[in-house]
Amino acid sequence: PKHLSSGNGKNKKRKFFEMSKKKNPEDDEPIRLPNPMIGFGVPTHQPERIHRSLPEEARGPPYFYYENVALAPKGVWDTISRFLYDIEPEFVDSKYFSACARKRGYIHNLPIQNRFPLIPLPPMTISQAFPLSKRWWPSWDTRDKMNCIQTVVGSAKLTERIRTALERYNGDPPESVQKFVLEQCRKWNLVWVGRNKVAPLEPDEVEMLLGFPKNHTRGGGISRTDRYKSLGNSFQVDTVAYHLSVLKDMFPNGVNVLTLFSGIGGGEVALHRLGVKLKNVVSVEKSKVNRDIVRSWWEQTNQTGNLIDFDDVQNIDEECLEQIMNSLGAFDLVIGGSPCNNLAGSNRVSRDGLEGKESSLFYEYFRILELVKSIMGRHA
Repeated sequence: PKHLSSGNGKNKKRKFFEMSKKKNPEDDEPIRLPNPMIGFGVPTHQPERIHRSLPEEARGPPYFYYENVALAPKGVWDTISRFLYDIEPEFVDSKYFSACARKRGYIHNLPIQNRFPLIPLPPMTISQAFPLSKRWWPSWDTRDKMNCIQTVVGSAKLTERIRTALERYNGDPPESVQKFVLEQCRKWNLVWVGRNKVAPLEPDEVEMLLGFPKNHTRGGGISRTDRYKSLGNSFQVDTVAYHLSVLKDMFPNGVNVLTLFSGIGGGEVALHRLGVKLKNVVSVEKSKVNRDIVRSWWEQTNQTGNLIDFDDVQNIDEECLEQIMNSLGAFDLVIGGSPCNNLAGSNRVSRDGLEGKESSLFYEYFRILELVKSIMGRHA
């Protein structure tokens, strides 16, 4: 599809759809994921044999890294892989890096040898992450990991309903009540904060679970609702940093990074925590709230490089990229995770796969990556 990679892409999506359509009665079934979900390895689990060979057109520079939800409708990851040079997805559950699960797929052309985790290692269990909750944690709640972080949290009405249900009993509630409470606790990531009392995670607790610095999403008039939404759509930093860690020795003088669908800067935070200097970061993110979060973090961490932001991937065309790269130099890394709105299993209203309004923006990631590769090829 290289002949489709010029222009600003606004009228290209329908062509991409036609290329990617493969109607099948099983298309809405989720993909079968590996168990354990450790990709090409995690710090505590390494497969015995890892061998992958990248096609010539997929090899860096630039290096690229793409992320999205693992539990997408059947056929979605086949399409994503086909567009991204037939590279095999690396499916990883962040429960191997943190105290919360987060099942994601990653497609990249980074080396997979000599990776290393962020230090200090984060808490790996609920009791390590929330030690004060031990006092109130009932024996029949056997969770040791939080579920996947969502963009919304449980309501006060629900937590009050749970408290009322439990206070009817002096000892352990009957099995039916336990089952109901556990289902709600797992669904909404509720933690025990008192006798018979559960509560949703606070934003700073979510930041900790996802590997962001404390108060990363706080300030500037940002509401709690916006904080939850931004965090729920973000990377799990420790997981991403493990994959990106190979860049530290490869780029001792720092990197030029293009981040698409930047969100709250999970990729930038991961690189910074790895000790990789951010020379120039071009960040493309629709949400002003998220752009403000990244800008605030950039200033608070005293970055010495340049942060340039844009608000819409659909406006990034060849001319724009030429100007940027003539000024800043070639990109070493193109990173991003396009919206999962039409892919996530919890979305039963508009689960239209890569043809959905938001998730079709994956094709913008591919289009821009192709443009970057083309420009770098001409200037090589």
